Amino acid sequence: MALPKLGVPQYELSLPSTGKTVKYRPFLVKEEKVLLLAMESQEEKQVIDAVKNVLKSCVISRIKVDQLPSFDLEYLFLKIRAAAIGEVIEMTVTCTDDGETSATATINIDEVEVTKEEGHNKKIMLTDTTGILMKYPSMDRFIESQFLNKGIDADHIFNFIAEHIEQIFDEEEVYDSSTTSKKEFREFVESLTTKQFESIQKFYETMPRLSHTFTVVNPNTGNECEYTIEGLQSFFA
Repeated sequence: MALPKLGVPQYELSLPSTGKTVKYRPFLVKEEKVLLLAMESQEEKQVIDAVKNVLKSCVISRIKVDQLPSFDLEYLFLKIRAAAIGEVIEMTVTCTDDGETSATATINIDEVEVTKEEGHNKKIMLTDTTGILMKYPSMDRFIESQFLNKGIDADHIFNFIAEHIEQIFDEEEVYDSSTTSKKEFREFVESLTTKQFESIQKFYETMPRLSHTFTVVNPNTGNECEYTIEGLQSFFA
C-alpha cells in the first residue's frame, strides 16, 4: 500500500524590484538537509549549488531566478525559510542603554521588507555628458556575500563594479555590456577620479536592502532600545 502524500502549501509575494507576483513553496526537509550540509562544509561549489537548487525548486512561478537582484533573492529566501520553519525568529541582543544587558527580540518575518532609499538611481552621471547605467548583483554574488563570507579587497571591488556596469554612455555613443569586455569596463572604472568613484559607491550604499527596525525593553532599566538589522544573515544571528 502506498503511503499518503502530503500536499505542500503555496504562497505569494511581490518582488521588491518590480512588484511582480511570485508563487513559492517552503523548502522540504531533504532540501534543508542538503543546504545545511553544504554550509557546514564551506565548500564553495557545494554552497552555490545548494542555494541555487533550493531557490529554483521552491520558486514555482516561471522566472529566471539567476537574474533577480540580490535584494529580491534575500527577500525570497527569507520568506521561503519562514514558510518552512516559522514566521517568528528570536534573537539575543545587547541593550544599547547600558551596553551589557542581554534581551530577547522576537521578529515576525511578515513585517520584514526591502527598504528603498530616496534618490537611489541606477543611472549615474559622472560628468555633464558621460554616465553609466548599473545593474544589481544577482545570484552568484548574492550567494558569495550571504553564505561564503568572502573577504573583499581592492581588486575584488574593481572586478565587482566592472561586472555590474550595464552600459557607459556619452553624447555620441552607448557602450553596452554585450559588446564591451569586462576588462574595458574595469579600465574605465580605474580611470575615474575619487569623486566620480564615490558616486558609484553611493549607488551600492543606497541600494535597496532587506531591513527591519524593532525595539526591546531592557529588563533591568525598563528603557526601550531600538535596533535596525540589514541583510539576510542578520536574521539568523
